[in-house]
Amino acid sequence: MRTIDRVVGVPLCALISPFIALSDKIKSLFGAGDHAPKKLLFIELSEMGSAIIVDPAMRQAQARGAEIFFLIFKSNKASLSLLNTVAPQNIFTIDASSVGSLIRDTLRFLIQARQHKIDCVIDLELFSRFTALLTGMCGARRRVGYHIFHGEGLWRGTMLTHRVHYNPHIHIAKNFISLVHAAFSGKQEHPFSKIHIADSEIKIAQANVDPDVRRAVLDRITKLTQTANIAFELGTQPFLLVNPNASELLVQRRWAPESFSKLIVALQKKWPDCLILITGSPAEHAYVENVRVQAGVPNALNFAGQVSFAELPALYTLADVMVTNDSGPGHFSSVTNLRTVVLFGPETPALYGSLGKSIPITAQLACSPCVSAANHRKTPCSDNACMRAITVEQVLEKMTIQYADALIRA
Repeated sequence: MRTIDRVVGVPLCALISPFIALSDKIKSLFGAGDHAPKKLLFIELSEMGSAIIVDPAMRQAQARGAEIFFLIFKSNKASLSLLNTVAPQNIFTIDASSVGSLIRDTLRFLIQARQHKIDCVIDLELFSRFTALLTGMCGARRRVGYHIFHGEGLWRGTMLTHRVHYNPHIHIAKNFISLVHAAFSGKQEHPFSKIHIADSEIKIAQANVDPDVRRAVLDRITKLTQTANIAFELGTQPFLLVNPNASELLVQRRWAPESFSKLIVALQKKWPDCLILITGSPAEHAYVENVRVQAGVPNALNFAGQVSFAELPALYTLADVMVTNDSGPGHFSSVTNLRTVVLFGPETPALYGSLGKSIPITAQLACSPCVSAANHRKTPCSDNACMRAITVEQVLEKMTIQYADALIRA
């Protein structure tokens, strides 16, 4: 995808940019209005976690009177259902499973954007020329996104009317809010956005969990424990989640499976009566099973693929603590009160930390973080020492703190 974005994206951005500039000039000559956004589209295709982190920014846009829309890859659409901030009929999708479906859905979106009279678009992506082209070509009068200015980095043409400085020293949620400020600004800033964003502005809303769904997930867990001959009663013994995998997009984020297995053994020694569910997607069942078998702990069960994406909040409201690599579940759990411990290596919690009740762990090596907007999240590293430096004892200590807090809040 990166190769296509570079090989095809660069010439397309160079070719289309002059036409976008000419179109803007013609619109201004004929008196096209530049009012505050009424129908605002967010574009974030590939990162499911970002669909959660952007929620405070979307709610700010709604509070300013805009109807919000969202464009996302079809495979990631479910992430928008956790908080339901965007109305289902306002979600556009692109199927990237084949070149044909990608082209078809792209053309369909460009038509739909005009049919819905989208007047402002915010490109949340840092690394994509494809989204820059969608931003420029969707017909919106205001087009907001990140621009490299005098820095070195990803050139994406001149598709934007409101160019925002990406700040690598503040959390990405605050960077997203700076885009919303630019979208509603009544004057040009060079660069956007010259505002202070308080920590209180990036709190995540909580999901509304259907009691029937919660009960169904609990019944599933109960049946699994009964089959494994494990005594379990919710609320009377520690209920822990272990998420050992991470996205294939950046495998360097993974703590070693053998480390997770050792952690499970340590958790069982700490809390002999605990229930440990090892989570993952259906495709990760074998990976999770390997972790479980290596641990050899009877009360640790393979739970990969046992809940749908929509059921995750229900699972998270049942559990006491979760440990996970820096991946989607760390962000998905933030819509509940679940206490989490998140392991960071190639990226930093200062930028991408969960906005929930989370404790991050990072080795803070001199080479870390090694991925950023400046290198398109690519790293030459094939030896993730930053993850191997995190010890089982460190993780157990933070999980103990989180479990104690969960008991106090119960």
